[in-house]
Amino acid sequence: MIRPIVTDVLFLARKAEPACAADASIADDLLDTLKAHKDDCVGMAANMIGEPKSIIVFDDDGTLREMFNPVILSGKGPYPAQEGCLSLTGQRPARRFRQIKVQWQDRAMKPHIKTFTGWTAQIIQHEIDHCAGIII
Repeated sequence: MIRPIVTDVLFLARKAEPACAADASIADDLLDTLKAHKDDCVGMAANMIGEPKSIIVFDDDGTLREMFNPVILSGKGPYPAQEGCLSLTGQRPARRFRQIKVQWQDRAMKPHIKTFTGWTAQIIQHEIDHCAGIII
């Protein structure tokens, strides 16, 4: 189901709660909402649709991916970036890493660890910031 985008900064600033397998419908709604905004959005976090859960979805070079409870284990190659967000107006500065190692769970709660680089790494970092209540 396509959900409305939350723009309430106080809600977005709340730290997300851990997600569990029962939250799979939230991931489904996130994917539907991301697809509906594909022309101007490449990633979303659950709080952007009003769910304070640690779930993100993103476009990984044309394939939509989801992560439950993502955590950045390490980052290399810091650089300054300018980012926009469906929940916020305009562009904002951010510090990102060119390469990140991420740990997460899939919807069956199976753990994964993978290294991401470039644009995909930047998207993941932005969405994990949402889960932490960080508003760039």
